[in-house]
Parts: sequence; C-alpha cells; structure tokens
Amino acid sequence: MTTTQTAPAVVPDFGDETEQRRICFICSKGNLDMAYPALIMANGALGEGVEVDIFFTFWGMDMINKGTWGDLQFSMLGNTAMHMKGSTKHLPQGLGGLPGMTAFATNMLKKQIADLDVPEVPEFVQMLHDMGARFWACKLSVDMMGLTKDDMFEGVEDIINVSEFIELSEGSQVIFI
Repeated sequence: MTTTQTAPAVVPDFGDETEQRRICFICSKGNLDMAYPALIMANGALGEGVEVDIFFTFWGMDMINKGTWGDLQFSMLGNTAMHMKGSTKHLPQGLGGLPGMTAFATNMLKKQIADLDVPEVPEFVQMLHDMGARFWACKLSVDMMGLTKDDMFEGVEDIINVSEFIELSEGSQVIFI
C-alpha cells in the first residue's frame, strides 16, 4: 500500500502580524488605463487596513498634476488587447493612428468606468487621500517638467528624491505600475 503525502501549503510571509502592513505603489505612466490599476489596488489595500504610499514619477505625475489629472487619455496604439465591449474580436492597431481614435478610445473607456461607478481620477485621488493614502512626487520628474508643489494636488505630502523614497518604502511591498 502506498501513501501519498501532500506538501505543506506555501503561504507568503509578510512579516510580524503585529506590525502594520504597508504597500508602496510607483506610478510611472499617465495614461488613463495605467492610472486606474494603482488607484483601484490602493483603494482595496486601504479597505483591508493596509498603509498605502503612492510615489508619482515621470508621466505618472499627470495623475496628481492639477493641469492634467482630469484629462488623462487612452490610446489603442500598442494595446494588442483592445476590443469593443461585448466582443472578443480585437481591433486592428492601425486604427489607433487615425485622427480621432484616441478621443474615441478615451471616451469609450471613461464610459465603461463610469458605468461601474468608479470615480474619475481627480475624485479617486481625493477619495484615497481622505482614506489615508499618502502621495509623494518625484523630485527629478518635478524638475524635468518644470512643476512646483502648487501645480499638484494639495494632498501631496512632499516632493522627494529616490533616496528618500527608498527609505520611506523600506519593509513595504513595492508595486511598480
């Protein structure tokens, strides 16, 4: 008679259960379809009692820049998964280069998001701040884009360099988007 042994389950160790769990998101893209993953995951983490920090760098700065955060766009160029709602057929990428297609794709995505009662980016950022998320702007990106703290969402804690972010994120899960 043979007996089968099962291997013990592999469970991730996030450290001491008495310590507060932390997640740091790095937002590096300002496209509409790249803004929502970080915002949605941050919302979920906050809802589970996880501490959340979000570091905005390069074009991710558009998510907290008051001049751009309400006008993020979505382009189907380079997105091989683009398809119309309810269809499994992918749209040819060449269509994305036609005049008006970025506006079309952006409006389509915004409607799908609104239909799910997901707030637009400025409202979502404010909501996360009100829930306790902390926002940090990358000094290099701020300098590169000629921005000041006055250009940003009022809830941005500070403009910090990479060394400061590395110190801030020590011991946290870090997710790069």
